[in-house]
Amino acid sequence: RKPKLKNPAMPAREPVPSSAILSGLTVTKTNQQRYSGVRPDSCKGEIQLNNVEMYYPARPQRCILNDLSLTVPSGSVVALVGPSGSGKSSVMSLVQHLYEPSSGDILIDGIKVHDLNPMWLSRNVSVVSQEPTLFARSVRRNIMYGLEGTEEEPSLEQIKEAAKLSNAHDFIEKLPFGYETDVGERGVQLSGGQKQRIAIARALVRKPRILLLDEATSALDAESEALVQEAIDDMLASGRRDGGLGGQAMTVLIVAHRLSTVRNADIIFVIQEGKVVEQGTHTELTKNQDGPYSQLISRQMKAQKKLEG
Repeated sequence: RKPKLKNPAMPAREPVPSSAILSGLTVTKTNQQRYSGVRPDSCKGEIQLNNVEMYYPARPQRCILNDLSLTVPSGSVVALVGPSGSGKSSVMSLVQHLYEPSSGDILIDGIKVHDLNPMWLSRNVSVVSQEPTLFARSVRRNIMYGLEGTEEEPSLEQIKEAAKLSNAHDFIEKLPFGYETDVGERGVQLSGGQKQRIAIARALVRKPRILLLDEATSALDAESEALVQEAIDDMLASGRRDGGLGGQAMTVLIVAHRLSTVRNADIIFVIQEGKVVEQGTHTELTKNQDGPYSQLISRQMKAQKKLEG
C-alpha cells in the first residue's frame, strides 16, 4: 500500500561541514543556534524513538521510517539489522539531529533532540561511519581532531589510551615517527583497517556517552574487518567492565550489514520497510527459524557459500 504523502524530513540545521561530521561533531552555523537549547548536567545515554515517520525531501512519496518505535537502554549495546534501504542509517541521522522527522519524537534521556543544545549533543554523541576521512597531519592530530585548541584537548596519554581501546596503538608505534607520523592526504599511507581504527580512537577520545557505529566495517576486506571487529569487541568489553574512557558504560548503537558483527548485542532490532518487525538477543531471535532475523542469516550464509564457490 502506498503511504500517504506527508511532510518530508527537513535538515535540522544548516549543512554541517564535512570535517565536523567526520570528527563526530554536529556544529551549527550561528552562535545563536550553537548556544541555544537545553544543556543537561549529565548524559546517561538512553535513546528513544516514538512513533517516528520519515520521508526524505527528494523522495517524498517513499516512507523511510513508518511509525517506528524503539528504546536503547542506557549503557547497552544495541544493533539495528535489516535489508538495505530499510531505514537503519536514517535512525542514526535522527539521533544526531541531522534531520527532523516528518512526525514522532526522538529523545535522549527523555529530552527531545531538537530541544537539546547542538554543542551538548555533539559533545555526548560520537559517530564512526564506513568511510572515515583522515587529514594530511600526524596520527596524534588526527585522533584529537575537533578538540585541538579547546579546553577538552586530550593529552598524549589520553590519545594513546583511546588508541589502545581501538586496537590501533601497536601499529601506530611501529610507524616511522609513531604518533607524529604524517598519514598523508585522506590517510593514503594507511590501510583501510588502520584508518578505521584511528577513526574509532578519534570517537573514543571524546569520551562520548553515546557511540554510533554506522556500517563501520562494511567497506573493509575480510582481514581488515576482523581486526576492526576485534577492536570494537575489545572496546565494548572494556566499556561494560570499567566504563571505558568515560568512567561509565557507553551506550552503543550499531548498524551492521554482516550479522556476525552483532551476535553479542544486548538487543537486536530487525527493521524492514521502516518498521521494527522483531527484537531480542541473537539466541532469542534464532529460536524462531521462520522469523525475519533467521531469514537474514540464511540469506547471508547462502551468499557467502556462493562467494566461496
